Amino acid sequence: MGFFDRFKAKREETAALYAAVVARARMPHWYLDGAVPDTMDGRFDMIAAVLAMVMLRLESDPAGARAATHLAEAFVDDMDPQLREIGIGDLMVGKHIGRMMGMLGGRLGAYRDGIAAGDLKPALVRNLYRGEAPAEAAVAHVERELLALHAAAAGVTIDRLVAGELP
Repeated sequence: MGFFDRFKAKREETAALYAAVVARARMPHWYLDGAVPDTMDGRFDMIAAVLAMVMLRLESDPAGARAATHLAEAFVDDMDPQLREIGIGDLMVGKHIGRMMGMLGGRLGAYRDGIAAGDLKPALVRNLYRGEAPAEAAVAHVERELLALHAAAAGVTIDRLVAGELP
């Protein structure tokens, strides 16, 4: 396998899982029942929230560590052309990607802590709603759905997750 073929193989390994994450994050209930803003930022934040739940599952099992890394790389591969499409110039794309990865890392930590504490709401208000909490029922909807995804993913093998089988 050549040097560049390794990168392609990494992307292909988690392509189905990343597609499943994006499809889950685009489900209308997040934006309707959960009052997630249907904006570019809101869609990014929702992808990051679903991605975080899946990455937390992958990180919980040593067999998932490599897939978690490749999933984060798939996120970067997806965000790069999205930034270019909205007019971010070549010289600034790297800086924006770096910020996005920092945001994803921060969300992983916040959601990990929220799950451990049994309360995702503060992390959701800060990260998903960017400090502007909607109605309590909307936050409760998103919290319930993300926790259900997290719990259900715990019962799915790493191989099935990597194959794109989100519960």
